[in-house]
Amino acid sequence: MPETTDVRCEIYCQKGKFLNAAFSLKVQTSELSSLPVHTGGYEKDGVRVTITEQEINGCQIGEISVHIRNESCRENDNLRAESPVRVYLPTEELPEKITAMYLYNEWWTRPAFVNSLEDIPARTQVAFFQYKDRYACFVPMIGQAFKTYLIPGTKTEIGLEMTAWTGGQRSLEEPLYLLAEAPVLQDAIHKAFSWLAEYKGIRMRKDRRIPEMFRYLGWCSWDAFYKEVSEKGIRDKATELTEKKVPVAWMLIDDGWLSARDELLSDFIPDKEKFPEGFRKMTDDIREQNNIRWFGVWHALGGYWGGVAPESDLALIERSHLYSTVNGKLVPSPYTGDKFYHDWYRELNREGISFVKVDGQSAVPYYFENSLPVCEAAAGMNQALESGASLMDGAVVNCMGMAMENILARPVSAVSRNSDDFVPDKEGGFTEHLLQNAYNSLYHNELYCCDWDMFWTSHPDAGKHSLLRAVSGGPVYVSDKVGDTDPEILKPLIYHNGELLMMDRSARPTDDCVFANPLTDGVLKLHNVASYGGSRKGGGFAVYNLTGQTQTFSFSSKEIPDLETADVYCLYDYFGKKATFLEREKTYDGSLEKNGCGWFVLLPCGKNGAFLGLLDKYAGFMAVESIWESENTSVAILRESGPLGWCSAKKPSRISLNSEDVTDQVIEQNGVFLLSLPEKAGKAVLCIEY
Repeated sequence: MPETTDVRCEIYCQKGKFLNAAFSLKVQTSELSSLPVHTGGYEKDGVRVTITEQEINGCQIGEISVHIRNESCRENDNLRAESPVRVYLPTEELPEKITAMYLYNEWWTRPAFVNSLEDIPARTQVAFFQYKDRYACFVPMIGQAFKTYLIPGTKTEIGLEMTAWTGGQRSLEEPLYLLAEAPVLQDAIHKAFSWLAEYKGIRMRKDRRIPEMFRYLGWCSWDAFYKEVSEKGIRDKATELTEKKVPVAWMLIDDGWLSARDELLSDFIPDKEKFPEGFRKMTDDIREQNNIRWFGVWHALGGYWGGVAPESDLALIERSHLYSTVNGKLVPSPYTGDKFYHDWYRELNREGISFVKVDGQSAVPYYFENSLPVCEAAAGMNQALESGASLMDGAVVNCMGMAMENILARPVSAVSRNSDDFVPDKEGGFTEHLLQNAYNSLYHNELYCCDWDMFWTSHPDAGKHSLLRAVSGGPVYVSDKVGDTDPEILKPLIYHNGELLMMDRSARPTDDCVFANPLTDGVLKLHNVASYGGSRKGGGFAVYNLTGQTQTFSFSSKEIPDLETADVYCLYDYFGKKATFLEREKTYDGSLEKNGCGWFVLLPCGKNGAFLGLLDKYAGFMAVESIWESENTSVAILRESGPLGWCSAKKPSRISLNSEDVTDQVIEQNGVFLLSLPEKAGKAVLCIEY
């Protein structure tokens, strides 16, 4: 850390008054520890600015205070509403590469691959830096009132911008930024978000409970009906799923069911024309007729997109739980809104509804502009929502809420959407969908089980979407129209009862892909892991070519940091249906045609090889519940049967399934021993003798 650091601070007040403050931060000794603290300030014309930087739990934390002197009985020129404070921090060492995760609209982030601080996009809320000998995660902070963004800097300065969406404030004392460094990028990200979670009093992903229904296959009404959803449509879809034996376990009734006018909520009950008997009889009937166990409904954070209808009976009944903003919106109160959600969800419980999807969460600034500071409002509304959702056992899908004031405001809810919508007819839609989900997961997965959105099984990109959901580590649900669901696209993702083969976390790019634009060069490699065989840990690489020409690629087991360590791995090419052995120090080289994809499973070899499990599932090794090995025998207990496979350098002498000799049914093909069995629920015990 240098002895002095020069900073520039721009203060923008009402009526256009502008202050450009330049000063040095000097090293002082912290009163709380022996660690050095940078601090410095500026005072002129009634404006005082102070910035400090100190190390806390291995992270560099910057803080800022701004105070404007006010005079009695006179007009004062306080901070303007929009971006009143900008800070430019000089860097002692420039990063070699930068990936900036910026809000490209109100709701979602996507990556920008840049080489200079000048090229960082506006509204960047996380940046990853690559140096010669280390990596860094830089997070503009969310305070009590003000939020900070990264903005384009200069050749040698990092640019920061603060805003609260409320004008006329005379002072602020807020955190400004967080910087965490480590030899491995994901360690730096983890360090940063662990600090943020503790600071904000929220849970990390590992401490959040994923509601049971989201571990099973689901269906959503949105792309099937859009706002024209109705009881008939829901019943018809449930009938189709039953006839096709698609084991959907939950249905989500998306936008279009509400009693609303002019995008304002007017009642808690469903629209009487679309659902004349409400939901209860429909949900009871469907539960009796098939295996669908859970039903959920959609709504916006404000009730509906524009809030609650002011002249409605609902507004009168709930008036003490609503907040009237200066721009005329009536929305659940950040202070008493928990009662609003409690009342609503109690009514939905009576109607047979088990969970909710809550959209439009990053609309908080537009609800409360010039009414409440954005961070205060977001924290209050999210806490109110989660309090109300206790009646749903916390089963909430948070959506359209990747602005950082929302991400850091949810205490316990587990599921959060990770990208913009799947849009069936959007040209190039899959590429953008993949890009957002892959790179957003680098930081979003630290706190949430990430929802990679629905898709269509009857779609040109259905196969690529299916693989993407297999490695997403989150909910899987489709939105096909009535008659359009293709069960074959879903089979590789689920067990017979519809339970997902859900991997441990969100897939994320390999380190060499984080700072490279996969749209122009190379391939995008995503990795994930999952438990199998008891305490073992396997994994794999999903590889996508997003360029317009054939690309080569390579990977090694060491690129998956949480993969079980072994001297030799079984490498199974899922689409090529062939296997080989890969030593830990060796790399696998391959190629993909334009727009192609691949899935390569990596399993640590035991004494006699490795069990691949169910070969018709992307993560079929997860079906292997336990493994026992000796020098001449391997035994595996599988959750259910189907086409089974294993890799071994030894030739088996006898194979039995559930104590029945099936040796003559086994064939060896492309490095895999295959045993083709009927798909059947129930345990299967496979014993291989050598």
